[in-house]
Amino acid sequence: MTANKRIVLSSDHAAIELRLAIAAHVETLGWQAVDIGPTTPESTHYPKHGEAAAQRVASGDCQLGIILCGTGQGIMMAANKVKGVRCGVCSDTFSARMIREHNDANMLSIGARVTGEGLIFDIIDAFLGASFEGGRHATRVDMIKAIEA
Repeated sequence: MTANKRIVLSSDHAAIELRLAIAAHVETLGWQAVDIGPTTPESTHYPKHGEAAAQRVASGDCQLGIILCGTGQGIMMAANKVKGVRCGVCSDTFSARMIREHNDANMLSIGARVTGEGLIFDIIDAFLGASFEGGRHATRVDMIKAIEA
């Protein structure tokens, strides 16, 4: 596998089994899943898992990331605090495609308790199958980067 085909996966305790299923799914699509846990069902804090995954993306160790918590919201908020990360919560395929094509998102967050497994795989396929369009969208992404700076 090349470095640009690595995708980091993380979650809180609400999505361990689902995260493992996602890891298997993305590997069938040619990605190397870098699963950074957690591995046990004890209650854990989603901010540390969102940040850890985002650091892997921001550093370039992984090209993309998929993170999960109960709603997808909290872990997404933590990931977006890491400079260079653009993460969106998606519960439909259109949004998953658009955050890649228009926002150059490098991370996807999913609510494990609000989105069904079959739909989750479709969302992931839409996210991974899309690419940034650039053009007028590049100007807007540059504006987001300027806010970070």
